[in-house]
Amino acid sequence: MNKNRVLRDALSSGTLFTAMSAHNPLAAKLAEEAGFGGIWGSGFELSASYAVPDANILSAGTHLEMMRAIAGVVSIPLIADIDTGFGNAINVSYVVPQYEAAGASAVVMEDKTFPKDTSLRTDGRQELVRIEEFQGKISAATAARKDQDFLVIARTEALIAGLGQAEAIERGLAYEAAGADAILIHSKQNTPAEVLAFIEAWPGKVPLVLVPTAYPELTEADMQALGKVGIVIYGNHAIRAAVGAMRKVFAQIRAEGGIRGVDGDLPTVKEIIQLQGDEYMRALEAKYLR
Repeated sequence: MNKNRVLRDALSSGTLFTAMSAHNPLAAKLAEEAGFGGIWGSGFELSASYAVPDANILSAGTHLEMMRAIAGVVSIPLIADIDTGFGNAINVSYVVPQYEAAGASAVVMEDKTFPKDTSLRTDGRQELVRIEEFQGKISAATAARKDQDFLVIARTEALIAGLGQAEAIERGLAYEAAGADAILIHSKQNTPAEVLAFIEAWPGKVPLVLVPTAYPELTEADMQALGKVGIVIYGNHAIRAAVGAMRKVFAQIRAEGGIRGVDGDLPTVKEIIQLQGDEYMRALEAKYLR
C-alpha cells in the first residue's frame, strides 16, 4: 500500500493519526524510529533552521526540495505545510502537483494572506483572505492532484485572528464544501478550552486536525475520545528539542574548555553513521564495486 493510501485510510479509520514535525531528513528518520505515524513538513521549523522568520521568507523551491529529501528517507506519509499556497489559486494549481511528485501524501494550506505571519507570534499580523477566495484555492488544489488519495487539508486561522468560533465554523464548513479532506483548526490560547468548544460545535462531516502547541495538556487519549479529530500534529518539537540540546552542549563545552564532560552524554559517531544509512551503502559497495 502506498503512503497516500495509508494516510487516507488512517483519516477515515476513526483512529487518531500522529505526525511529528521535521525540518530535515535526519529529524524525519528519528520521528519514524520513535513510532510516529507520519511526518509534518513544517514551514516554521525549516524557516527556523535557516534562522529566518516564518513569514514566507524562504522560497517555495527551498521548502519543496526539503520535502523531497524527507520523503525519500522515510516509509511513513509526509504532510507538507505549504503555508498559504505561495500565492493565489493559480500558484496553488502549479504547486500541489510538485509536492505530490516530491513524495508528499498531503498538503496543509491556511487561509491567511500572502505573505503570512507565523500563527503563534505575539501581536502577529493575522490577516485572512475572503472565504470565497480560499474556497477557490482549495478547489484548485483538489483539481490539481493526480492521485485522489492525496489529501488537501484546509487550515483556518479564524481563532488565531481573534474572529471567534462562529467565523471559524463558517469557514470550516465553506472549506469542506469546496472539497477539503479535513479541517485544521488552530488556536494560540494556553488552554484547550477554545479548541474544545469548536470541536463540540463542529457540524461538518470531514475530520479535524489539531496542533496542540499552545495547550500541551491535551493528550492523544483526550483527542481520540472527542470522536472528531483525525490527525494530531506536533508542530515544532523537533527544532525546539534540537535548539535546547545544542545550547546545553555548546555552553558546557565553553564552560569546561573542552568536550570531555559532554562526550559521554552524546550519541556516538557510530550511531550517527548508522542513521546516515551506512549499512545500505556498504551493501551496494559489496555488490557493485569492482
